[in-house]
Amino acid sequence: MKNITADIVQQFIPKRKEDSYKGTYGKVLVIGGDQNMGGAIMLTASAAVYSGAGLVTVATDPKNHTALHARLPEAMVLDLWDAKSLEEQIKKVDIVVMGPGLGLSEQAAEVVELVFQHIHKEQQLILDGSAISLVAQESLSLPETHLTFTPHAGEWKKLSGISKEDQTVEKNKQAQKKLDATIVLKGSRTEIYFCNDDWKNTTGNPAMATGGMGDTLAGMIAGFTAQLPDKEQATLAAVYLHSYIGDALADQQYVVLPSQIIEAIPSFMKNFEQQRL
Repeated sequence: MKNITADIVQQFIPKRKEDSYKGTYGKVLVIGGDQNMGGAIMLTASAAVYSGAGLVTVATDPKNHTALHARLPEAMVLDLWDAKSLEEQIKKVDIVVMGPGLGLSEQAAEVVELVFQHIHKEQQLILDGSAISLVAQESLSLPETHLTFTPHAGEWKKLSGISKEDQTVEKNKQAQKKLDATIVLKGSRTEIYFCNDDWKNTTGNPAMATGGMGDTLAGMIAGFTAQLPDKEQATLAAVYLHSYIGDALADQQYVVLPSQIIEAIPSFMKNFEQQRL
């Protein structure tokens, strides 16, 4: 496996053009957050916004709307369970990230199926959390699109059928080929499997072992891939920077919170941009 290094982040983060506007930096739709798990989708949406996505829309349970407006006024909001509105919004975006806090209900499964039916080949679809479990649980047929899964080891077991003890690089590569998707296998040293090569992250620490870290990473991947055409490089940069920020915060803190990583994203991106100049 190749190691992800800071050079990749430097290459990814260019100086923004003077004549650019919000449409230049991509449109993201974030889907998830049932009435019990609204925090997950707020972290994902916040990470996408703070990573630089031009426009972010959040489809979540109505009970989360007030909190989302208060926490993240930059994002637009729609009803997760309104099939017509969701279908219309899918057509308007470049990236869809689905799953954080979505839950495993019948309603949630219907949302996943609706997205699979209406997403098109040119779009990017990132599946995280509950969406991964639902794909495995319901044996859903995957859509023809640019697909990324972001499982932890337990979710990867459900999706690939490989037990945690047997999740070797070779077996993971074989499963990736069957799924024909990018796999971001989260762990203490996250592994990324593309069609033609595989990578291992070199940053990260145990202070980051807290709920919401994966939701944040999914949002960063969405935000980064919305901005540049090289989606593989964008994924690598998001994975590296997520843990790189965590390492910097862990120098002074016993525990690092996902919300702290999110707040630090713009300043760290600026640092990498300046290093490139």
